Amino acid sequence: MPHRQKLVKIELVEKHLVRRAAEVEHERAVALYDLLEENYFAPNGDFVGPYALYIRLEDTRLIFDVRKEDETPLVQVPLPLKTFQSIVKDYFLICESYFAAIKKSTPSQIEAIDMGRRGLHNEGSELLRERLGGKIDIDFDTARRLFTLICILHIRG
Repeated sequence: MPHRQKLVKIELVEKHLVRRAAEVEHERAVALYDLLEENYFAPNGDFVGPYALYIRLEDTRLIFDVRKEDETPLVQVPLPLKTFQSIVKDYFLICESYFAAIKKSTPSQIEAIDMGRRGLHNEGSELLRERLGGKIDIDFDTARRLFTLICILHIRG
């Protein structure tokens, strides 16, 4: 049933209303849209999707709250935030460099920074897949989009 092993609803759960830059909200919307269009998401166990996913930060953990499409709770997968802090911080720094470069750098300089940005994003995506291993099976494209959402959750406004 691989076609049923997918997400049909995704929400970022935040304790407080956070106002983010328009570019960040655009990235969030694109990641959510792309995830809902195509993803592979299979929690380990005797679960059959499709699924709803609620992602939140709780104390020192990132929580993947997986539910059935009808909102019936299935499983919560906690991951230590510390695992992602360094790569998210580096990713934010290179994103700042990228957006600054767009305004004043040559195309080749922009391309070099963008390659680094994509490399870090891929690294974060692989780290997410690794940490979810044995708990939730996801493909690389799903991991990339989920990593984008994890980064957005780290932005406090």
